[in-house]
Amino acid sequence: MSFFSEFKEFAVKGNVVDLAVGVIIGGAFGKIVDSVVKDLIMPLIGKVVGGLDFSNYFILLSNPPADYKGPMTYDALVKAGVPLFAYGTFLTVLLNFLILAFIIFLMIRQINRLKRAEVPAPAPVEAPITPEDVLLLREIRDSLKR
Repeated sequence: MSFFSEFKEFAVKGNVVDLAVGVIIGGAFGKIVDSVVKDLIMPLIGKVVGGLDFSNYFILLSNPPADYKGPMTYDALVKAGVPLFAYGTFLTVLLNFLILAFIIFLMIRQINRLKRAEVPAPAPVEAPITPEDVLLLREIRDSLKR
């Protein structure tokens, strides 16, 4: 079998195609969850705790360059090359992960329920039919015991 025909056989197997579809859908779903967290949830949490923007929670690890005149925001400092300990961004990503993990858990849980519902109940096991010669031998045995 040539290398290319072997690769073709591998690439068109159902599992590989399923995995590719899952990765593509997962990437798109991750963007949706990222937007939900960044654009909907984090602003609400910021509002509850006093109007704070979590993306601007950081600690400067060194001073900005002496000629830096820009704002002291996360985006501006990153563009200026200032090293930052950006724990606000980490909190946002962590919340993304927790929401995504919870949604995937709910999806897998529902899939498992559907799989259990699809599996038919096992048929009742009937006692095997005993052959007549065995029944006759048992009668003879029982009569000899008397």
